Parts: sequence; C-alpha cells; structure tokens
Amino acid sequence: MTGYDAPPMDDVRTAQEVERIFFELRRVIVGQSRLLERLLVCLLSRGHCLLESVPGLAKTLAAETLAKVSGGTFARIQFTPDLLPSDIVGTRIYRGSSERFDVELGPVFVNFLLADEINRAPAKVQSALLEVMAEGQVTIGGHSHKVPQPFFVVATQNPIESEGVYQLPDAQRDRFMMKVVLDHPTVAEELVILDRMSVAPPQPERVMDLSGLVRLQRKCDQVFVDRSVAQYAVDLVHATRDPAAHNLGDLAPSIALGVSPRATLALVRGARAMALVRGRTYTTPQDVFDIAPEVLRHRLLLTYDALARDIAVDDLIHRVLATVPATWVSPKPNG
Repeated sequence: MTGYDAPPMDDVRTAQEVERIFFELRRVIVGQSRLLERLLVCLLSRGHCLLESVPGLAKTLAAETLAKVSGGTFARIQFTPDLLPSDIVGTRIYRGSSERFDVELGPVFVNFLLADEINRAPAKVQSALLEVMAEGQVTIGGHSHKVPQPFFVVATQNPIESEGVYQLPDAQRDRFMMKVVLDHPTVAEELVILDRMSVAPPQPERVMDLSGLVRLQRKCDQVFVDRSVAQYAVDLVHATRDPAAHNLGDLAPSIALGVSPRATLALVRGARAMALVRGRTYTTPQDVFDIAPEVLRHRLLLTYDALARDIAVDDLIHRVLATVPATWVSPKPNG
C-alpha cells in the first residue's frame, strides 16, 4: 500500500476481553447494564464513580464483583457519623516493646474501595477520602504512602435519608468522574434475581490480572480523539455556562453555575474508554453523548428558583444534549 497507511479501526482482541468481563458481571448482577458499563468506563479512565440509589440495588455487589473479575484487592468501608480520618487512611501506633511508632495503613490501601453511604460521614472523613482519590497517596507522620495502582473508588449515597447525614459539598462531588443514578429492577428482572440469588448465588471467575487491567488503561489512553469530538465535548460544557449562546436562553434562570473544566476532561476520557469498550480505536460524538448525563449531573448547580419548581437536573441536561449539535466525524484519523 502506498501513501498513508491507516491504523486498524477495530480492536477485536480488546473487545473480546471486555466482553468476558461483562459476561462475568452479568452472570452475577441481574439487569443494571448501564451501571456495569459506566463502572468499567470509569475504571479504564482512571476515574472514580458515585452511585446514588435506595438500598438493595446491588451497588456493593457490583463493585465487589468487578474487583474479583479484575483480580484486584477489595475493601468496603461503612461510613458512619463517628468515623475518623485515621479510620480510613491509617495512623501511627506506639509499640512499647520497641519504643517507637509504627505506621498502620488504613483500608484505603486496596485496588477497589467501596465507600458505602459516604454522606453519613462528617466533612473531615469525606475530605480525607477525596484527597486519596485526587493524590493517590496519604501522608502519615510526615511520610507519604502511595495507594496500590490501579486505584478505583466507588462511593454510594442514599437519597432517602435525612437524619445523620452530611451532604457532599458541590466542590467535592466534582472530584467524581461520574454519578450514576440507579432505579428499581423490572418485574422480569426481579423474578430472575429471586431465581438466581435466593439459594446459591453465582460466584464470578477472574478473567484477568492487574497487569492486564493496567494494559487496558494504557490502551484506552491511545484511543484516537478527532478534533470534532473534542469540540462537541467543549460545546456541551459551554452550553451549561452560557445557555443563550447555544439557543438555550430559557435555561439561564435555572442554572446557577455551569460545569467545571473537569467535566470536559471527563467527557473526553470517558469517550475514549467507551470507544474501547465498544471495540473501536477512535471516538465518535455518540460516545460523548452517551456518558454526558453521568458526567454532568453532579456538576451542574441549579438556582433556588429551579429547586423550588422541582426542575430536575437531568431534564436540563437532556435539553442541552437535544439542542447542541455534533459535527459528523470520519473514523479515519486525520494525522
């Protein structure tokens, strides 16, 4: 072949690896396909995920199953109002026999961490966890200790509780790459849950090790992003800051603050992972479109007037997605 040799457009081997992961996840988890896909996208993007739902919708089971399938270590921390930062990151303990302080590392030193009901812990504990998420390390006694890599945090919060909870500040929610809202299963799915989980729940099998997971993360970094895809992500973000510039002037009274640049980065990183999950080596605007609700919903701040009128943030996001146009992109990298 003469001239420009285009790289392969499809990555069949990676698609098969991802499908094996999904097969094991679906063997344990009934339904919740969007949750499973978004968890894997967050993991491949090196982000963290916030889950919101009422109790009993397999949030803990999904996180633990993903850890087992990927071959990583797992820990669950039940957040309570009396929890201290040292309970999760670790502390120094004096040993009388040796007359010195030893460092006891906390439960955050795992590959997969489930922060269950994170909104039950006070601000200091929430900040300690979010610092680990951002820095990938903790400092105890003046010495830094890095958490294992890869490091993936899944935090859950219960929206129906109003007593003994500390709502995550808006600036701290921004640290999560995605917020996934779960709903109850359908009647058919609940019957399957009853058949599958009531006697001998299935146990997932490990389909890869941590080195394979890291390889997938690095391959995700190499997924091609056309300029038009990046422009679409920027346009979506800018539409939340200046709705009138995108023919959405009627949304301006409802939006107190548009999303931050972290949303732009998360949209592009997530689009790369979504393309990889779908077996492609290039992104399309559809990849950005599909993950936009999870990336934007916890970053978009509504006015008091919008809250008083019970305007849902997802309704505003759907208006933005329906209005902001996406430029058609050719799958062939443009050099």
